[in-house]
Amino acid sequence: MSTPTTAEFGHPLRKFKLVFLGEQSVGKTSLITRFMYDTFDNTYQATIGIDFLSKTMYLEDRTVRLQLFMYDTFDNTYQATIGIDFLSKTMYLEDRTVRLQLWDTAGQERFRSLIPSYIRDSSVAVVVYDITNRASFQNTSKWVDDVRAERGSDVIIVLVGNKTDLNDKRQVTTEEAEKRAQEFNVMFIETSAKAGHNVKTLFKKIAQALPGMDKDATAEGQQGNKMIDVTAAPAQTTMEDGSSCKC
Repeated sequence: MSTPTTAEFGHPLRKFKLVFLGEQSVGKTSLITRFMYDTFDNTYQATIGIDFLSKTMYLEDRTVRLQLFMYDTFDNTYQATIGIDFLSKTMYLEDRTVRLQLWDTAGQERFRSLIPSYIRDSSVAVVVYDITNRASFQNTSKWVDDVRAERGSDVIIVLVGNKTDLNDKRQVTTEEAEKRAQEFNVMFIETSAKAGHNVKTLFKKIAQALPGMDKDATAEGQQGNKMIDVTAAPAQTTMEDGSSCKC
């Protein structure tokens, strides 16, 4: 089946930049990898520097391109990505197309000085924490503050609790995270990059919340802060007990 084109929709391809934020090893790159390739690597790799990926999404009668900036990659062996990696992908949603551009940068403290410049022109900030690591959840407030310092309210922010496949090791309840998202006035969802749970839903909801993509959105842009239903059945994992998941 042929892919819809911008000419068919009568709209130019719209590009949007997404920046992924969060502590090291929460699974930012893993979410991107699952989204881009529908794969998961059981080895761990740390991102050093900045990785940039892009993807196009088709939404009803529009085409949008997103840019995503991330921190960390996915792998159970510790390796490092140095410099900048770029990926781009098109998403087709109903009769619209969006182009997503994803950027992946390092989560280590020494690279924090790089973050503001990449947040500055982003459309979406995805703040990721590990549901089995309470400290990573507590630190989400500083990432949200960083985004708001650079972008004010002119950005969509999504709080993502990753690693639901490790639910038996959970340190942050869904209810607590939902409450924090409401306090931040941001979107919220739980995912598992490893099992693929809610990953497609995450990006679809982001695409639908982009400026001009939500037909029912108000002029105030409130579409960017809708809560996402995360009550779906938890993802099941076939990993053996004792495996060290970095998803």
